Amino acid sequence: MKLLLKISYLGTRYCGYQVQPNGPSIQQKLNEATRAVFGFDCDIVGCSRTDSGVHARQFCATVAKKGCEDLDTAIPDGRIPLALCAYLPEDISVLDATWVPSSFHARYDVKEKEYVYRIYNHPIRSPFEEGRAYHLPKPLDDEAVRRMDLAARSLCGTKDFSSYMAQGSKVTDTVRTITNAEVKRIGDVIEFRVSANGFLYNMVRILAGTLLLVGQGKISCEEVERITASCDRSRAGSTLPACGLYLNRVTY
Repeated sequence: MKLLLKISYLGTRYCGYQVQPNGPSIQQKLNEATRAVFGFDCDIVGCSRTDSGVHARQFCATVAKKGCEDLDTAIPDGRIPLALCAYLPEDISVLDATWVPSSFHARYDVKEKEYVYRIYNHPIRSPFEEGRAYHLPKPLDDEAVRRMDLAARSLCGTKDFSSYMAQGSKVTDTVRTITNAEVKRIGDVIEFRVSANGFLYNMVRILAGTLLLVGQGKISCEEVERITASCDRSRAGSTLPACGLYLNRVTY
């Protein structure tokens, strides 16, 4: 058996989930915490490779003893989150720990992921949203948000989403299934929420940039459908900053 951890973190200070030579990562901090709690090095496999500055409300990772498929510990699973949090920085928390079979894979067994992109839409920047949302000073009215929502919903289905993949990506299978996509306003925040069986590199941030063009009246809802069908990255919107992106939910 191995442990499945559910984790939340603010990615502002990190170079992403995966261990990198150029700065601290979420995986590095988890490696250090599990070594301190269990007394040996562990293999930690995450559900995704979030980029530098990206946050997670629910990130999942499995823990096994390094070189093994299992984890042997006398610590009750209910106490493991507290034990790990004692060795983690304040911007990373382990919320839950459950036992799963040794054959379970945190990445390949994922059925669906949900991401949220947050746009802080107010003329004056908020210190509480700094690094946690993309700041858009020019106000968008309710009609603009409605158009963004309509365009988002048109993305649903099984399609080739290569128009929304970062240039230079080596992925060749660019077909994904989006099961839900919507845009709504919550106070001063415009929130784009999207669920799919998988995502291409920078896909959510590019989708958010394209939907923002709809809200600003620069392209129509119908144009989004044409952009998708074109498989042409140059026709889609810009890649919005990582600070607004959250891995919101993982389903197995």
